[in-house]
Order: sequence, then structure tokens, then C-alpha cells
Amino acid sequence: MGKQSISQPSAQTYTVVDLVASAVEGRIRIPDFQRPLRWQWEDVRRLFDSIVKGYPIGNLLLWKRMAPAETIKLGALHIEAKQFDEGWWVVDGQQRLISLANVLSEEGMHDERFALAYDLHDEIFVRPSRQEEGHIVPLPVLFDLQRLIRWFSKEHPEASESLDKASMVTRAIREYQIPAYLVVQDDEEILRDIFDRLNSYGKRLNKAEVFSALYPLERSDTEPSYRFQAIAENIHGERFFGIIDEITVMKALLARRGPNVKREIRIEFSAERTREPRDFANESQTDFYNKGMDALLRTVKFLQEDANVPHFYFLPYRYLLVVLTRFFSHFPEPKPRNRNLLRRWFWRAALTGPGVFDGNWDKAARTLSACIKANDEDNSLQRLLDKSSAANFLTPKLIDFRPHWAEGRIILSALWYHSPRSPLTGQPYDRQQLADAIGSDSSLRAVLPKILLSEPQHHRYWVANRILVLEEEVRDDSIAETINIYRSGLTSNWPIFLDSHAMNEELMLTLTQGDKVHFLEGRQKLIHQVVEHFIQCMTEAQLEDTPPLDSFDLDEMDEERDDALT
Repeated sequence: MGKQSISQPSAQTYTVVDLVASAVEGRIRIPDFQRPLRWQWEDVRRLFDSIVKGYPIGNLLLWKRMAPAETIKLGALHIEAKQFDEGWWVVDGQQRLISLANVLSEEGMHDERFALAYDLHDEIFVRPSRQEEGHIVPLPVLFDLQRLIRWFSKEHPEASESLDKASMVTRAIREYQIPAYLVVQDDEEILRDIFDRLNSYGKRLNKAEVFSALYPLERSDTEPSYRFQAIAENIHGERFFGIIDEITVMKALLARRGPNVKREIRIEFSAERTREPRDFANESQTDFYNKGMDALLRTVKFLQEDANVPHFYFLPYRYLLVVLTRFFSHFPEPKPRNRNLLRRWFWRAALTGPGVFDGNWDKAARTLSACIKANDEDNSLQRLLDKSSAANFLTPKLIDFRPHWAEGRIILSALWYHSPRSPLTGQPYDRQQLADAIGSDSSLRAVLPKILLSEPQHHRYWVANRILVLEEEVRDDSIAETINIYRSGLTSNWPIFLDSHAMNEELMLTLTQGDKVHFLEGRQKLIHQVVEHFIQCMTEAQLEDTPPLDSFDLDEMDEERDDALT
């Protein structure tokens, strides 16, 4: 006989005020079978953006049972909770509830994941300003009406004209209603079963199906930014590429139809549009978004599989993605030779940078996009290659490594091309592992721990002191010691593991003996070799960039040769 069923859960709605109060007093608890908190700052920002806009954020499922008196941890909050005869144990909604409680409390705001403020000028959620600015209000202040009044009347009287606007945002957050189902059930195994089914059972809509459902008709009242966000999420769901920012998605879709990526998106299909010619001029708005998404998806696939850029945060320049989207819009399936040449162009352009375009990214996108002409694949690619000469680029500097700089991202792509391996399994990491480990942290600090906690003088920003490791349990206070701990488990794979991270036995011995300088200098040389090899493979600067053979008129060439002989 199967497990007993449960009565239908009772459905109620709770305001954000009610839920935050329940969390802070300790009524809300997290069962031990819940997954760890995975949301990052961007996820939290989007949650509050949805709340203020009145978008649904999903239901909660709570398990009603006794909760003992204990010290509990919710995100960054440490709560001395009393006993509750009817505690609320979270079955579904952990990330949302923890985010609400932390963002709207003073203690939680000290954690960078939950540090959120509202910019009353731009009407967007931002990170709190380090300078006192009256129009940027921290969320704990915005959530408390009395504190909000003091904020404007005593602390920032110069911004008092914004009080009404701030009060509207306060009410929108405090009064927002969230549906919740409360389950009464003593058997924890049943709750585990419910949790598993919520997270893995059944066939869910994929991202593309969700996108199609959002835009089934030609509608002009749907915010473009919302569509761009849906496109970015779809692509990440398909390719584990990370979330492309909305501005880059918009420019990529505009580039499909014309090189000027600075034109106004809101009048692209209106009568106000200028007479500037458009490619795909007769397409509908629905086609504009759907076919743009298809072209962007092909672009990401090319970046990952041909150009070895696994993640959006490894992309040296965003304008290159914009140009590639235009190319793949006109030429969805390039000839094999042209696909190879396109990879050469991409990396030559990445190494050259926007300096030849006065450092202006929009100018670079416009100039390069103008090289791409409909029904002219071969010459479009040759024009792109002419704009990025193989003689004009330099190897990135390894002694001033910053992961968020273009040079740093080129180095990261080179290290990824070298197939870094896990110290736990000895197997190469894959793109999904990389995307999961990065989350929304564009700084990449979490996946690039230091090998030495303190570098010798003059070695502070050397790439040799960073290692690409994706497992949380490995990234502890002493990565060098941790790697050695896993050495016995890797056995014969140990030399292969070391090589995959540009290290060897001799360097590890040097490190073990405490000779930090020789370790860093030796590893820097190995990384230099890895980067040089990557650049040579990607740019093939020593080879001719001739177009595909079928682009030549061989009959005409034979005639010219015969004429020369007569």
C-alpha cells in the first residue's frame, strides 16, 4: 500500500509585511532537505522589480508543524527563535522568502547579495550608494514608513519632493500579496516527495515555449525590456551562457535590421520611424523578436563551440556579440570555410579592441555591422577581416589580471580552452558547471580563488595566483592545501589535472616548500604558453584568409590564363 495522501492544502494570501514579520520572529523555518541558497544580487533585484511592477512571483508552499526554540539562520539573518506550535516550514519558496526578509532588514543588508536600494530619479533598484544621496533610498528605510519620513524630513530635506514617489514604492512593497498553500502533515517523507515533485517531476515548458506563450500575437503594449529579458533567459536555459544584459540583447536585435544600433526601439515599427532602410523590412513585430532570438542563439552557439567563449562573462567585448547576431541573421548556416574565418575575425577583433573606432563601442558595432550585406556572405566576411588586421593585436598582459577587463576575459577563455579539471573527479568542467558556479556574479571572484592568500611584493595582480575552480567545497581559505588533499583521489590523473591548470609537479613542490616567488614566476610562464597557443589557434594569423573556393569563378580564371598565354 502506498503512502497516505494528505488533505488539500489551505490557500491563503499574505502581504510582504506579514511574511517578513513571520521570518524575523522565527516562525518561518527551512527544512533540512531544502537546497542551499543560490540566489545572487541580480536575482534579488529582479524579485523586487517584479513586486513593484505588480508582476506575479509565484506561490509559496509551507508545511505547518511545530517549530522548536532554537537559533536559526535565514540568509544573513541570525534569529533567536522561540517555539511555535504552528511553525511554517518552507517546502517551495525558500529563495524568495529569504530574499524578502534579508533585503528589508538592517542586518541582512550588510550581505552584498541583499544590499538593495531604490533610485527615485531613475525608478530602478540599485546597489546602495556609498555617498549620502537623498534619491537613493536603502530598502530597509523604504520598507519602514516612519524611517522613510525621517529620511526626507531630517536627513535629506533637499530631496523632500520625492517623498510621495517613495511612499508609493513603499506601499507597493508592503501591501504586495503573495499566495501561499499551507500543508498539515506529520510525515516528513511525504513533504520530501512533494518537494522533489515540485522541482523535478513532470514535463515543464522550456524557455522557448514560455517565450512563444508570452508573445503569441502582434502586441505593441508589451514592454520591449521584458521581451529582451525573456530572450536572455531563454538563451541561458538553452546554452548555460549566463544572462546577457537587456541593452546588449536590444542592440543585437536592432543590428539585424540595420547597422545603427542607437536608434529608438519603441518606434521601430511605428509610423514615426524614419525612412532609414531596414533589412527584413516587412517582418512583423513577433518575427522581430522571435527571429532575433534565433539569431542570437546561433551566435551564442558559435561563441561556445567555435570561438571557445563559454560564458557571457568571458566575452571580451559585447559589441562583438551584436555584430555576430547580424551575421547569423543573414547567414544562419555559414559555409564551413567562412565559419572558420569568422572565428579568426572574432578573436582578431577582440585582441585589437575598439581603439580603432576611437574607443566607442556603438561606433564599432555600427561600422562592423555595416560590413555585413544581405546575400553576400563571402564578401561580408572579407570586409570584416579587413577591419581587424592580424598585425595589429598584442598578447594580453598577465601581470595585471582583472577578470572584468577585456584582457582578463581573453585570458579566461584561453584557460577554459585548456580544459581545466575538477580536483574532486579529475574530469574536465563543462559549461553547465561553470554557469552554475558563476551565477550572477560578474566579478567572477567565486570561481577564481587565489592560490596564495597573500602575494609577494610586485605579484599582487598576477594571473598565476588565480585558479579556475568551480566546487564550493574546494574553494576554502587555502586552495593550495586543498588541492593537495585531493591528490590521492586523482591517482594517475594527478599530472593531467595539474597540466589542465597550467601547473606541474615541480611547481607544486616549490609551492609546498614555501617559495612563493618561484612558484608564481614558473606558473606565469606556463600560463603565457597556454594563452599564446590559444591565440595562435583562434586567430590563425599566419594563414591566408582566402574565401571559400566556390566564391571564385573558375571558368573566368581559366579564360584569363588562356588570354595571358596567347
